[in-house]
Amino acid sequence: MVVKGYEKKQLLDFYKTMLTIRRFEEQTFEFYKRGLMAGLAHLYMGEEAVATGVCGALNEKDYIGSTHRGHGHLIARGADLDKMMAEILGKKTGYSNGKGGSMHIMAMDKGILGANGIVGGEIPIATGAAYSAKYRKTDQVSIAFLGDGASNEGTFHESVNMAAAWHLPCIYVIENNLYGISVDIRDVTNTPDLSVRAKGYNIPGVTVDGMDVTAVYEAAKEAVARARAGEGPTIIEAKTYRWQGHHVGDPAVYRSRKSKTEKEDWMKKDPIKNLKAAMMEENLASADEFEKIEADVEADIAAAAKFAEESDYPAAEDAFNNIFA
Repeated sequence: MVVKGYEKKQLLDFYKTMLTIRRFEEQTFEFYKRGLMAGLAHLYMGEEAVATGVCGALNEKDYIGSTHRGHGHLIARGADLDKMMAEILGKKTGYSNGKGGSMHIMAMDKGILGANGIVGGEIPIATGAAYSAKYRKTDQVSIAFLGDGASNEGTFHESVNMAAAWHLPCIYVIENNLYGISVDIRDVTNTPDLSVRAKGYNIPGVTVDGMDVTAVYEAAKEAVARARAGEGPTIIEAKTYRWQGHHVGDPAVYRSRKSKTEKEDWMKKDPIKNLKAAMMEENLASADEFEKIEADVEADIAAAAKFAEESDYPAAEDAFNNIFA
């Protein structure tokens, strides 16, 4: 992990964002185990560097189309933790007044156009936002986050083709965590790098280490600059790994088919621990500074969890309110 040449504040911001995502997801898992949330959650633990690096290259006016594994995207964009946690528990103080829950969480005030329970469903939405930006002649860009499985969907190829043909300011970020539910992407594609699909549309495609926040940031920064300059879309493949199963109730026994130590090997690449170690090795921050950040994050998560638990559920008579924009 390269940390030389970066401002200390930027690196510490990266660290705090990734740690906040990790702790938010761990708290969400605790809510699930306590039976306090309806349905399931698809946790982002292990993938924190992707959202953090990509969103670090954006400005406040840009757009994001998110996935069913979208909590990290919102946090990396600076979404309100209280509203997020309340939405997870279906409370009326949540971003969607408790009607979206984990899989449909959104933060329109941060340019998050919604998480999506349909695999690949967010891709044309983000592409449409990019078309809107071009039509209105703004310098906004749009990010379509998607999983490796969604890169095999028709919506992905149709959207990329449209964006390439019309030079839309859209960046397609494939979070390749190897599995689409239990399907190993290596068994259902004929290429080790999904980014090579960019060649079919004559646009840039790059594969980066998705466990390295600065590597992701550099790739995203270049793609964003191209998009803002009117040079069209880019495909970024971030090779990463989800520590949990597909959702909180998935034991993920399918991982052992390829390697008995696969999860443990990937966990050694923990993007949070490795950034901290790299910064301390270069004397860019002290142990006390990291302890302060860690204490602040713990306090923020505890406060958000308390806010969510103490909030009220929406009233029955509100069931049909705010259904349409």
